[in-house]
Amino acid sequence: MSAIHDWLAQLLQWVESLGYFGVIIGLAIEVIPSEIVLGYGGYLVSKQDTWSSFIFMVICGSIGALLQQWLLYAIGRYGGRPFILKYGKFLHLKPKHVDIAEKWFEKHGPVIVFTARFVPVMRQVISIPAGMARMNLTTYTLLTLIASIPWSILFVWLGWTLGDKWQDIGKAAAPYTKFIIPAAIVLIVAYLLLILVRRNRKKF
Repeated sequence: MSAIHDWLAQLLQWVESLGYFGVIIGLAIEVIPSEIVLGYGGYLVSKQDTWSSFIFMVICGSIGALLQQWLLYAIGRYGGRPFILKYGKFLHLKPKHVDIAEKWFEKHGPVIVFTARFVPVMRQVISIPAGMARMNLTTYTLLTLIASIPWSILFVWLGWTLGDKWQDIGKAAAPYTKFIIPAAIVLIVAYLLLILVRRNRKKF
């Protein structure tokens, strides 16, 4: 356990040494969870304690998240299921998660790209079926970015307010994430109802 802690500490020191650019890279490759990288980014903001550094860190967080999702989209579009079956384990992507994400995408369409961003595991995996379905890249990018911004704001802000206690980010975020996941589900239901209403109107 101490070896893992030391490894994580070294990674975070590397992120800090690269500054804002380190946060972008850390999120793009996501060797460690995005919540930790963003929380640590918030801790770095607390050292400067300015709104400008907070805003810039949120921008970097959103860019890093978008780069990661572009990569996963490309994997889905150009590699597809054969790539996941062969190399998915190296990216911590399990075929069963891809199967679930693909069913979600087939059932709910592009809106799931937005709402799945707030559901653990699915927020990464959903990009693969989006790529496999060759979803319009502009629409995909817009939905991904809109969902990534509030996620970045939340964890950077929590890291900022926690300061030296930023490692308690998971505990501090729990009340917010418990609300976010049901809210995402509500958005899915609302979208499905909207589609149903539109179809009924066309019939009449």
